Amino acid sequence: MGILIGCEHVSHEWPGKTVLADQTIGINEGDRIGIVGKNGDGKSTLLDLISRRLEPDDGSIVWRNGIDVGVLAQEDDLADDETVEHAVVGDAPEYAWASDARVRSIMDELLVDIDWHGRVGELSGGQRRRCDLARVLVGTWDVLLMDEPTNHLDLHAITWLANHLKRRWAQGQGALLLVTHDRWFLDEVCEHMWEVHDGMIDPFEGGYSAYIQQRVERQRQAAVMEERRQNTLRKELNWLAHGAKARTSKPKFRIDAAMALLADDPPLRNPVELRRMAVSRLGKQVMELKNVSCGYGEKTVLSGVDWLIGPGDRYGILGENGVGKSTLLKIMTGRMLPTKGFVKIGKSVKFGILSQHLDQLSEKDDWRVSELLGTFKRYFEVDGKMQSPEQMLERLGFERREFPTYIRDLSGGQRRRLAILCVLMQEPNVLVLDEPGNDLDTDMLAVLEDLLDTWPGTLILVSHDRYLMERVTDDQFAILDGRIRHVPGGVDEYLRLLGSAEHGGTPSPGSPERGAKVAAPGPAASEDNGVSGATSSSGLSNAERRELKKRYDAVSRKLDKMSGEPDRLREGMRTLDASDYEGLMAAQAELDETLAAIDELETEWLELSERLGIG
Repeated sequence: MGILIGCEHVSHEWPGKTVLADQTIGINEGDRIGIVGKNGDGKSTLLDLISRRLEPDDGSIVWRNGIDVGVLAQEDDLADDETVEHAVVGDAPEYAWASDARVRSIMDELLVDIDWHGRVGELSGGQRRRCDLARVLVGTWDVLLMDEPTNHLDLHAITWLANHLKRRWAQGQGALLLVTHDRWFLDEVCEHMWEVHDGMIDPFEGGYSAYIQQRVERQRQAAVMEERRQNTLRKELNWLAHGAKARTSKPKFRIDAAMALLADDPPLRNPVELRRMAVSRLGKQVMELKNVSCGYGEKTVLSGVDWLIGPGDRYGILGENGVGKSTLLKIMTGRMLPTKGFVKIGKSVKFGILSQHLDQLSEKDDWRVSELLGTFKRYFEVDGKMQSPEQMLERLGFERREFPTYIRDLSGGQRRRLAILCVLMQEPNVLVLDEPGNDLDTDMLAVLEDLLDTWPGTLILVSHDRYLMERVTDDQFAILDGRIRHVPGGVDEYLRLLGSAEHGGTPSPGSPERGAKVAAPGPAASEDNGVSGATSSSGLSNAERRELKKRYDAVSRKLDKMSGEPDRLREGMRTLDASDYEGLMAAQAELDETLAAIDELETEWLELSERLGIG
């Protein structure tokens, strides 16, 4: 196994920021490497240096003689006036590429809706990206460098691309180096990880999950070492503090050692987490769609959709590009009227909407960040403490010096973080998020997931990031043939349905059609997902165990959310007038209903725990 590309003592700086500082690392035959790091830490710059699209300030990038390197950059170099055919296969004769099954499979997956003889300049952004991706994949490369290859791809295409890259070379041959924020994709494709941070490249063995485990262990070891250093520092400082007369006779090497410890004191990190904010009270009804249909011109997007969404529901919407996910969100939130049927929205519903293209921020491109923050109230209650918008934005990774920046000059990740904060500062009780993970690095995605985990209201999510989807939603629904269908098996079941020519017909056993009526969460819902009844963990497949674990997490989350409700209701009963018999009876009925719901959840939790062997 030889080295294909070597980076020797590479350093590079952008104005005001050191991206790489004296880094030496290599890419060997058979390597499948994922690059992670925060936005702006230098992931794309590293790819540009390795691909020789950029010269380092110091050091060298060495390619082995005779290797071919393919590059998929964030921005393509395709000419607007060339045809799609020429952009993808160049001057290769038709018989050469048409007889290659590998090339045909790439075209069938990525270019099926694109005019082969059309001009590149006439393509949409997503079509143009797929055209550039096809150009790279049809080539025969020894090393493939890819920057955000999953951009503009739906879940089906992302899964296909992962399988293609895993089969592209024989074991121990070729090399792949990719930058992506899709953590499932990193786990599926990569066998090594490089973390770019603070001018350094830290290598890790394994995929994304292994990288997280190793990073946590490194942080634990670093914390132990730091605790020891602090103990030594305290002793040295105590030793130095024994009076002016004593200090004059102290050995110089002891004083130098103490000063070195002080100089090595690390700076405080900027915390990048935002805990649960207060939300408006949500009533019993959130949304109901009744026989909803919608289309554009002669094309029908949604047909006869019935869907009931209640308080606390956490639903994910799956679907290929163009099937109507964003249209469905617009109809659900009253921003678009259906051509048939009606949508009923609860009186107490207050939406917080994050659009895919950040429409609210686009209208304020010429505003400064500080001006936008000034449009909100001065203080918000976050975890029992009062926080200003500026403080909350700092907790999401912004620095004070960035507040005078024009919104149009922010990076994609900064714009999305700012947009998420603006949505939360509206204090909604229903969050509707359309691709919230776009442009966010893996660390910020983890922060977003932590925030959504504690979200107390209703959550509706559209995302092609299956890691995010499966982490923060309790149930997933797919748009198939214009209808809403519940997929209890999550993304895996959805992908199986896409692969079946019968997905528009009669639902298979275990995958009940939920488009006709979606019940509120409760005991019936748990039976629907096939997790009640059995109490033995023997014979569970991996897929069944994953589904049980997902339901177990959802029930645990609901129990946590409801744990304080009985005390709150009892406190409310104490404030009622003792002569208000009707009010007391209604409050007691609500308390009884809540206690019964908690009892049912606890019973289900115990059954799931037993089946999973937890506890």
